[in-house]
Amino acid sequence: MPKADTAVLAIHYQNENCHPDGKIRVGIAVDADWRWERLGNAKRLLDGARAAGAAITHVRLAVPPDYRGVSANTDLIREWMALSAWQEDTWGTAFIENLEPHADDFVITHTRNSAFYNTTLDEILFQLGVRNLVCAGVSTAYAVEGTVRHATDIGYKVTVAADACSTATHAQHENALAAMKPLASIKTVDEILADLAN
Repeated sequence: MPKADTAVLAIHYQNENCHPDGKIRVGIAVDADWRWERLGNAKRLLDGARAAGAAITHVRLAVPPDYRGVSANTDLIREWMALSAWQEDTWGTAFIENLEPHADDFVITHTRNSAFYNTTLDEILFQLGVRNLVCAGVSTAYAVEGTVRHATDIGYKVTVAADACSTATHAQHENALAAMKPLASIKTVDEILADLAN
Protein backbone atom coordinates (compact mmCIF):
# COMPACT_ATOMS: atom_id res chain seq x y z
CA MET A 1 0.00 0.00 0.00
CA PRO A 2 1.87 3.15 -1.14
CA LYS A 3 1.98 5.70 1.67
CA ALA A 4 2.20 8.77 -0.53
CA ASP A 5 -1.17 8.14 -2.14
CA THR A 6 -2.96 6.68 0.88
CA ALA A 7 -5.31 8.42 3.30
CA VAL A 8 -7.16 7.15 6.35
CA LEU A 9 -10.78 8.21 6.76
CA ALA A 10 -11.63 8.27 10.47
CA ILE A 11 -15.43 8.25 10.45
CA HIS A 12 -17.62 9.43 13.34
CA TYR A 13 -15.25 8.89 16.26
CA GLN A 14 -17.45 11.27 18.23
CA ASN A 15 -18.96 11.25 21.71
CA GLU A 16 -22.53 10.89 20.45
CA ASN A 17 -22.01 7.35 19.18
CA CYS A 18 -18.72 6.22 20.77
CA HIS A 19 -18.93 7.35 24.41
CA PRO A 20 -21.12 5.28 26.80
CA ASP A 21 -23.07 8.48 27.61
CA GLY A 22 -23.75 9.28 23.94
CA LYS A 23 -27.31 9.23 22.63
CA ILE A 24 -26.76 7.01 19.60
CA ARG A 25 -26.57 3.22 20.01
CA VAL A 26 -26.47 2.02 16.39
CA GLY A 27 -22.67 2.31 16.38
CA ILE A 28 -21.71 0.86 19.76
CA ALA A 29 -24.34 -0.48 22.15
CA VAL A 30 -24.20 1.05 25.63
CA ASP A 31 -23.06 -2.25 27.19
CA ALA A 32 -20.76 -3.32 24.33
CA ASP A 33 -17.75 -5.16 25.68
CA TRP A 34 -15.77 -4.33 22.53
CA ARG A 35 -16.08 -0.52 22.78
CA TRP A 36 -12.65 0.36 24.13
CA GLU A 37 -10.88 -2.36 22.12
CA ARG A 38 -12.25 -0.97 18.83
CA LEU A 39 -11.50 2.63 19.81
CA GLY A 40 -8.01 1.60 20.94
CA ASN A 41 -7.47 -0.06 17.57
CA ALA A 42 -8.59 3.15 15.88
CA LYS A 43 -6.00 5.12 17.85
CA ARG A 44 -3.28 2.63 16.85
CA LEU A 45 -4.36 2.95 13.22
CA LEU A 46 -4.26 6.74 13.23
CA ASP A 47 -0.96 6.94 15.12
CA GLY A 48 0.66 4.34 12.87
CA ALA A 49 -0.65 5.92 9.68
CA ARG A 50 0.66 9.33 10.73
CA ALA A 51 4.06 7.83 11.52
CA ALA A 52 4.09 6.20 8.07
CA GLY A 53 3.28 9.51 6.37
CA ALA A 54 -0.30 8.75 5.31
CA ALA A 55 -2.85 11.58 5.40
CA ILE A 56 -5.69 11.50 7.96
CA THR A 57 -9.14 12.93 7.35
CA HIS A 58 -11.70 12.95 10.15
CA VAL A 59 -15.32 12.73 9.10
CA ARG A 60 -17.74 14.19 11.61
CA LEU A 61 -21.53 14.26 11.67
CA ALA A 62 -23.15 17.48 12.86
CA VAL A 63 -26.35 19.33 11.99
CA PRO A 64 -27.94 22.64 13.02
CA PRO A 65 -29.40 22.50 16.56
CA ASP A 66 -32.90 23.17 15.19
CA TYR A 67 -32.44 20.55 12.41
CA ARG A 68 -33.21 23.23 9.84
CA GLY A 69 -32.53 21.83 6.38
CA VAL A 70 -32.18 18.22 7.56
CA SER A 71 -34.17 15.81 5.41
CA ALA A 72 -35.88 13.41 7.81
CA ASN A 73 -36.42 10.81 5.12
CA THR A 74 -35.26 7.70 7.02
CA ASP A 75 -36.12 6.03 10.30
CA LEU A 76 -32.50 6.43 11.38
CA ILE A 77 -32.52 10.22 10.93
CA ARG A 78 -35.94 10.57 12.53
CA GLU A 79 -34.66 8.59 15.52
CA TRP A 80 -31.64 10.80 16.14
CA MET A 81 -33.73 13.92 15.70
CA ALA A 82 -36.15 12.59 18.35
CA LEU A 83 -33.15 12.08 20.65
CA SER A 84 -31.86 15.62 19.97
CA ALA A 85 -28.62 14.06 18.79
CA TRP A 86 -25.81 15.25 16.51
CA GLN A 87 -26.44 18.94 17.21
CA GLU A 88 -23.55 21.19 16.25
CA ASP A 89 -21.56 22.78 19.11
CA THR A 90 -22.57 20.15 21.67
CA TRP A 91 -20.56 17.57 23.60
CA GLY A 92 -22.06 14.86 21.38
CA THR A 93 -20.50 16.13 18.17
CA ALA A 94 -17.05 16.60 19.74
CA PHE A 95 -14.43 13.95 18.98
CA ILE A 96 -14.05 11.31 21.65
CA GLU A 97 -10.95 11.62 23.83
CA ASN A 98 -7.74 10.24 22.28
CA LEU A 99 -9.17 10.31 18.75
CA GLU A 100 -9.18 14.08 18.27
CA PRO A 101 -7.65 15.48 15.06
CA HIS A 102 -3.99 16.51 15.08
CA ALA A 103 -2.81 19.79 13.60
CA ASP A 104 -1.92 18.29 10.20
CA ASP A 105 -5.13 16.27 9.86
CA PHE A 106 -8.11 17.31 7.78
CA VAL A 107 -11.66 17.53 9.16
CA ILE A 108 -14.87 17.49 7.15
CA THR A 109 -18.46 17.67 8.32
CA HIS A 110 -21.33 15.85 6.65
CA THR A 111 -24.99 15.11 7.30
CA ARG A 112 -25.66 11.81 5.49
CA ASN A 113 -24.05 8.35 5.37
CA SER A 114 -21.43 8.90 2.67
CA ALA A 115 -18.45 11.03 3.68
CA PHE A 116 -18.33 12.24 0.08
CA TYR A 117 -21.90 13.48 -0.18
CA ASN A 118 -22.06 17.29 -0.22
CA THR A 119 -18.53 17.67 1.23
CA THR A 120 -15.08 18.70 -0.01
CA LEU A 121 -13.58 15.27 0.70
CA ASP A 122 -12.95 14.36 -2.94
CA GLU A 123 -11.29 17.74 -3.51
CA ILE A 124 -8.99 17.27 -0.52
CA LEU A 125 -7.99 13.78 -1.65
CA PHE A 126 -7.40 15.01 -5.21
CA GLN A 127 -5.08 17.76 -3.94
CA LEU A 128 -3.15 15.18 -1.91
CA GLY A 129 -2.88 12.77 -4.84
CA VAL A 130 -4.66 10.05 -2.88
CA ARG A 131 -6.00 6.98 -4.70
CA ASN A 132 -6.01 4.48 -1.81
CA LEU A 133 -8.35 4.89 1.15
CA VAL A 134 -8.38 3.13 4.49
CA CYS A 135 -11.83 3.45 6.05
CA ALA A 136 -12.48 3.00 9.75
CA GLY A 137 -15.22 4.22 12.03
CA VAL A 138 -18.66 3.97 13.48
CA SER A 139 -21.04 2.64 12.31
CA THR A 140 -19.79 -0.16 10.07
CA ALA A 141 -23.22 -0.67 8.54
CA TYR A 142 -24.07 2.97 7.89
CA ALA A 143 -21.38 5.64 7.52
CA VAL A 144 -18.50 3.25 6.82
CA GLU A 145 -20.36 1.14 4.29
CA GLY A 146 -21.98 4.21 2.70
CA THR A 147 -18.57 5.83 2.30
CA VAL A 148 -16.92 2.66 0.93
CA ARG A 149 -19.64 2.23 -1.70
CA HIS A 150 -19.36 5.86 -2.78
CA ALA A 151 -15.55 5.76 -2.83
CA THR A 152 -15.40 2.68 -5.04
CA ASP A 153 -18.04 4.12 -7.37
CA ILE A 154 -15.78 7.11 -8.06
CA GLY A 155 -12.60 5.12 -8.52
CA TYR A 156 -10.79 4.81 -5.19
CA LYS A 157 -9.18 1.58 -4.04
CA VAL A 158 -10.48 0.95 -0.52
CA THR A 159 -9.39 -1.05 2.50
CA VAL A 160 -11.63 -1.39 5.56
CA ALA A 161 -9.96 -1.57 8.97
CA ALA A 162 -12.38 -4.16 10.30
CA ASP A 163 -11.27 -4.12 13.93
CA ALA A 164 -11.37 -0.32 14.12
CA CYS A 165 -15.06 -0.30 13.12
CA SER A 166 -18.17 -1.00 15.14
CA THR A 167 -21.90 -1.42 14.79
CA ALA A 168 -24.49 -2.09 17.50
CA THR A 169 -24.12 -5.88 17.30
CA HIS A 170 -21.38 -8.26 16.15
CA ALA A 171 -23.80 -9.83 13.67
CA GLN A 172 -24.60 -6.51 12.03
CA HIS A 173 -20.87 -5.64 11.92
CA GLU A 174 -19.97 -8.95 10.28
CA ASN A 175 -22.85 -8.65 7.81
CA ALA A 176 -21.66 -5.17 6.80
CA LEU A 177 -18.11 -6.43 6.30
CA ALA A 178 -19.41 -9.29 4.15
CA ALA A 179 -21.43 -6.83 2.06
CA MET A 180 -18.33 -4.68 1.48
CA LYS A 181 -15.96 -7.57 0.72
CA PRO A 182 -16.60 -7.60 -3.06
CA LEU A 183 -15.75 -3.88 -3.16
CA ALA A 184 -12.93 -3.44 -0.64
CA SER A 185 -10.10 -5.29 1.08
CA ILE A 186 -11.10 -6.23 4.62
CA LYS A 187 -8.06 -6.18 6.91
CA THR A 188 -7.07 -5.79 10.54
CA VAL A 189 -5.28 -2.72 11.85
CA ASP A 190 -2.10 -4.78 12.29
CA GLU A 191 -2.23 -5.88 8.65
CA ILE A 192 -2.79 -2.33 7.45
CA LEU A 193 0.06 -0.96 9.54
CA ALA A 194 2.34 -3.69 8.20
CA ASP A 195 1.36 -2.70 4.64
CA LEU A 196 2.10 0.95 5.40
CA ALA A 197 5.48 0.06 6.88
CA ASN A 198 6.67 -1.52 3.61
